[in-house]
Amino acid sequence: MSGHGISIIIPVLNEARGIVQLLERLQDFRRTGAEIIVVDGGSVDDTRRLASGLADRIIPADRGRGRQMNAGAAMARGDAFLFLHADTRLPAAALVVVADTLANGASWGRFDVRIDGSLHGLGLVALMMNWRSRLTGIATGDQAIFVTREAFRRIGGFPEIALMEDIVLSRELRALAWPACLRDKVTTSGRRWEKNGLLRTILMMWRLRLRFRFGASPADLAREYGYIPDER
Repeated sequence: MSGHGISIIIPVLNEARGIVQLLERLQDFRRTGAEIIVVDGGSVDDTRRLASGLADRIIPADRGRGRQMNAGAAMARGDAFLFLHADTRLPAAALVVVADTLANGASWGRFDVRIDGSLHGLGLVALMMNWRSRLTGIATGDQAIFVTREAFRRIGGFPEIALMEDIVLSRELRALAWPACLRDKVTTSGRRWEKNGLLRTILMMWRLRLRFRFGASPADLAREYGYIPDER
């Protein structure tokens, strides 16, 4: 599979501050044939205007990463999808590595992650995230999940829930096949750790995951996380 077989799908909401820089970094992928799809969840800033000309498609969707990424996948032309958070950067050879991995028989996978920030301990957090993912077969959105169109279709796409959509997707895909855990690193923003503090953020995420595992409502968890979901 070459670059033209991959659609990069980016859910956004009020990302005017960083959308141009994000999309400019992806232009080399686009020039080699990758499709760039921006899915806007109802931004009230200049996100959509600024993205114009830097993506192949800019489409609206109801707010919520699961809904937005499903909407992007429904419009995508690629044989594989790479779901990219707006605050995450891909390595230069990302699509070559993904294409080779899928060509060698993988149906889905994710990258290792590096967390960008000045807060002491972020390197250890990233290390633990990567090892936990490698041991459990569960990926997070920060790790730039990629999947073949066929595998995505077989599991019915992302669950359209307010939080933990990446965890549920991983569980469904893991039932089909173990993920390819790439050691190439994406770089994601450390802003949530810097805003709330390292230990507090780690404990909060552990608590939210544990509560989700025991049946807590994703909408309630999203509010605790600081994200007010759209209930449409």
